[in-house]
Amino acid sequence: MSITTICVLGGSGFVGRHVCAALAARGYRVRVPTRNRERAKHLTMLPTVEPLAADVHDAPTLKELLHGCDAVINLVGVLHGGRGNASFAAAHVDMARKVVSACSETGVRRVLHMSALNAAPDAPSDYLRSKGAAEAILRASELDVTIFRPSVVFGREDRFLNTFATLLKWLPVLIVPAARARFQPVYVGDVARAFAEAIARQDSIGQSYDLCGPKVYTLKELTEFVAHTTGNCRMIFGADSALTNVMAFAMECLPGKMMSVDNVRSMTLDSVCHGCTFPFGIEPEAVEAVAPEWLAYRTPRGRYAHFRDRTQR
Repeated sequence: MSITTICVLGGSGFVGRHVCAALAARGYRVRVPTRNRERAKHLTMLPTVEPLAADVHDAPTLKELLHGCDAVINLVGVLHGGRGNASFAAAHVDMARKVVSACSETGVRRVLHMSALNAAPDAPSDYLRSKGAAEAILRASELDVTIFRPSVVFGREDRFLNTFATLLKWLPVLIVPAARARFQPVYVGDVARAFAEAIARQDSIGQSYDLCGPKVYTLKELTEFVAHTTGNCRMIFGADSALTNVMAFAMECLPGKMMSVDNVRSMTLDSVCHGCTFPFGIEPEAVEAVAPEWLAYRTPRGRYAHFRDRTQR
């Protein structure tokens, strides 16, 4: 079946904007439903991308959105469980059920789904268990499903490396919770390329792909990298498990919720790929090769260079 029109759920978010750009570059027509069109205004610059005001959590609305589409990409997800549609159950499990139902009623067979590394029904955190439940729902369907399971995703607009950069700018000493937690960060551009490549590949149907970058880091090592790259050399200490839980509980109560106790439970498992290569012949970018492009702008010299580039002087 030829695929021309794709509905991207969660397309206005961090990963979504890159997936939409990758799809548009390949000539696909892309529908991006969003409850807040202002959040999706950056997508209007892409000629084949159409942001639509809609609530994808509403089942009848979702079915209407899929009419005329050949495929759907589900990127909807939350890192911190909240209430209503922001809960893990609603954003991950219920959304998977609604996607399966909407596809069955509209005749859309091709589904690409964003999960997470270590997602499983018996995982230690609510986040990973709900991601695992969503995977099970999709695998049990009769749809042509491809699942992607990334480690932590980084990029220019992320809330991962950029959060460390902001903290390092203002704090003279930084205590890193779960400092020994291990990650294999994957560049958002590589994740987007994998989605765009898979959409028309028959050999990806029924497959799950773990997505990781080329190198493993502890959380403390990533913090030290950001400090060095931004020129904010600070005293950085790693918190033990007891202090980590106290910090996570405190941060869970703050606006913005940088970390939660459930996040700490997720980090008891190494978010790394074991012996698998990046799919479709894509060579994943290393943190050191890509991140300085935007992190270096946070140094005085970098800000000057950025200003000079923008003014073309």
